[in-house]
Amino acid sequence: MNTKDSLHLGVPLGEATRRATDFVVRFILGGGDKSRLHEEVAAIVAHPAAFVDDPLRGEFAQALLQAPPPPRAEPVKWRQWGEGLDGEAVLQMEKACLLPVSVAGALMPDAHLGYGLPIGGVLATDNAVIPYAVGVDIACRMKMTVLDLPLRDLEQKQERLTRAIEAETRFGVGAIFKDRRQHDVLDADWTVSPVTKQNQDRAWAQLGTSGSGNHFVEFGVFTAHERIHDLEPGTFVALLSHSGSRGTGAAVCDFYSKLAFQQFADLPRELKRLAWLSLDSAEGQEYWAAMELMGCYAAANHALIHRHIAANLGAEVLLDLENHHNFAWKERHVIDGVEREVIVHRKGATPAGDGVLGIIPGSMAAPGFIVRGRGDAASLNSASHGAGRAMSRKAAKEKFNWKEVSRFLKQQGVTLISAGLDEVPMAYKNIREVMAAQRDLVKIVGQFDPKLVKMAPAGERPED
Repeated sequence: MNTKDSLHLGVPLGEATRRATDFVVRFILGGGDKSRLHEEVAAIVAHPAAFVDDPLRGEFAQALLQAPPPPRAEPVKWRQWGEGLDGEAVLQMEKACLLPVSVAGALMPDAHLGYGLPIGGVLATDNAVIPYAVGVDIACRMKMTVLDLPLRDLEQKQERLTRAIEAETRFGVGAIFKDRRQHDVLDADWTVSPVTKQNQDRAWAQLGTSGSGNHFVEFGVFTAHERIHDLEPGTFVALLSHSGSRGTGAAVCDFYSKLAFQQFADLPRELKRLAWLSLDSAEGQEYWAAMELMGCYAAANHALIHRHIAANLGAEVLLDLENHHNFAWKERHVIDGVEREVIVHRKGATPAGDGVLGIIPGSMAAPGFIVRGRGDAASLNSASHGAGRAMSRKAAKEKFNWKEVSRFLKQQGVTLISAGLDEVPMAYKNIREVMAAQRDLVKIVGQFDPKLVKMAPAGERPED
């Protein structure tokens, strides 16, 4: 009996096939009837749970129980917003919907190539979490506070605003505060995962810092088109930030994605980065707890940035808004006509449930928007998380130079404190076209126009 025979009997490739071969050898060496081999293997494949305690058949049965189901022959239902999206990103989304645990998907108009799931990809799964569908920078998020500063300060007191940003956060890979900041998140249970336990001190050192790549802290003009919470319509000074869970979040992703890869080593090559963890497993529960903690930690980073900058300037906060992306949520959705709980991964996508407020930034010289979700079921209550890249970082560095970029920023009335050439506005899609493509997903209720922008200096590698 060979591998082809095993496959014909329904034995999955990988560990199950290897254990089937071991069983056959031991069966024959033990004096078993060769003519009964097919019957024996078929019986174990049909009811593996009945044989797990059998000394001869147990390892084969256990391997069958642990084997991943094969990819779907056809992808589950998913929908795309926006035209002319990156073909590789579309293909990534299509492949993600072939996973046996996938139940629905959506692709946002800011989509571009990512690891496993594209940036802008939304994937609902059945009782499973996919580390790379959450992302490397777990719980990357947006936060905006409207301050009671006069609008003239954006022009007349730029040096003061710049000093406040540079004093109250740090940028880049490995950035820390020597005089560590304090937040209640430090009192959380960091022993939920060996990774968070090991990285707690590192997380404390980086508390209140910002990331690299497309992470930023910036001042700008916020125009509220309608009443938002207690803020009446009008024009205000606002502080906007984009960052995540820093080095600790990346360590969590690295550790649990490798565990997932090991568990599903026999996944087809094009699906390997979408290896999942069952939420019935200890590893899945650990990852989920660590992800939730990283959500609290990322929120704490933003809270400290905004709190300290406001205090530095002696300003009062008139409005406070924030939202995650790069996260997974347990939500109830109607799948194939039946409402059920699913795990919704939003990798570079903004929650947009009915009435839910969100923040969708543009670029350093393009507006961002405060939106109210419309609760579109086909999008799994999601929207884009920004404009999305129009070209790779490498291409941007090769194509642009600071002389022409500086001229463009001046024309737009934007002062840039620091950034890499790979983050210039021309490297991004047109945010207004992106917003037009998702008008059925969100309603625009306010606009943020950047005026003073701080990003990680050139040379820093991206974190998400």
